[in-house]
Amino acid sequence: MGKIKSSKRNSAGSSGPYHKNPKQPAASAAAGFKFNTSNYGQHILKNPGVADAIVQKAELKPTDTVLEVGPGTGNLTMRILDRAKKAIAVEVDPRMAAEVTKRVQGRPEQKKLEMLLGDVIKTELPPFDVCISNTPYQISSPLIFKLLSLNPPPRVCVLMFQHEFSLRLVARPGESLYSRLSVNAQFWARCSMVMKVGKNNFRPPPKVESSVVRIEPKTGAERPNISFEEWDGLLRICFGRKNKKLSANFGTKEVLSILERNYRSWCSLNNIPVDDSIVEDVPDVDGDDAMKVDDEEDTEWNGIDEDDDNPAFLKEFNESNLVAKTPSRRKKTRVGELIREKVRKCLESTHLVDKRAAKCDENDFLRLLAAFNDEGVHFS
Repeated sequence: MGKIKSSKRNSAGSSGPYHKNPKQPAASAAAGFKFNTSNYGQHILKNPGVADAIVQKAELKPTDTVLEVGPGTGNLTMRILDRAKKAIAVEVDPRMAAEVTKRVQGRPEQKKLEMLLGDVIKTELPPFDVCISNTPYQISSPLIFKLLSLNPPPRVCVLMFQHEFSLRLVARPGESLYSRLSVNAQFWARCSMVMKVGKNNFRPPPKVESSVVRIEPKTGAERPNISFEEWDGLLRICFGRKNKKLSANFGTKEVLSILERNYRSWCSLNNIPVDDSIVEDVPDVDGDDAMKVDDEEDTEWNGIDEDDDNPAFLKEFNESNLVAKTPSRRKKTRVGELIREKVRKCLESTHLVDKRAAKCDENDFLRLLAAFNDEGVHFS
């Protein structure tokens, strides 16, 4: 306890979500070393009143195990250790990890601290009850998606984010900040704004204002009885271009190819034969009739969610699941036509053909997911 451990998958290198440009100079700071704001988003919370308020809002119990993401120099960590049974701190920067470890050395708190060195997004996390974080801005979205997908989820999360990002978590349909992140956060949890935190409360000060958000994941009977991967897979497609018609997003050859592949897997698992016979050679174009890209759209979509909230690891997942580019002409199979017809049927039966994701609420997406699943079309 109190010693630094390497995570099972340490990705502090160039491929992690913290990484930007290793040649960028780090911001200067006191305490004998420089804070790395460009790569790790290190802005240390220096206001003790704000730190106290964050920990108080978590309503910690003496029996709680608390996950802290990015402990920095340990200002929040020490307050957590005073109130909880154990703190698991995940830190990507070895210098910061050493700083926190040094603060508890020789003290009773040393036995209550477990330090994991690595990238929290790619680290296999041990069980914990509460998450507290002064979150590096670069991993805001990936952290939210990872916490929401945990089963069982933590009891509560009290997290510091860039203010605009916090507003995305509570945005409603039709609002400019409404996104796939908004739908997921509100579907799987209850989110509330706690307080706004000015930039001068940090060292060094960031360029933007921050906010603290309290997130209470739904549990028990409240938690939706559906697959997180299925739900989010649907939303990734719907919010690929949130202001375009859903028929346009589902009508691209990339999306149809992914759905066809998933349908083949489902048929294989359920011993359902697939008709691979060729219909005819046809030009390789996207969609037709009800599934056609809007006329005003002048750029091609590659099937990957273009929302700014799309986590890096989910972008990688999407890219790895896209089929290779097809030649200018392709074989038109009956199973491919079947998928196209199933998509058309699902959009029409839910009356969502001409609706845009930016205006849909969670009930719209639930109806759409149920319609696709009834047709044997899955998103994971």
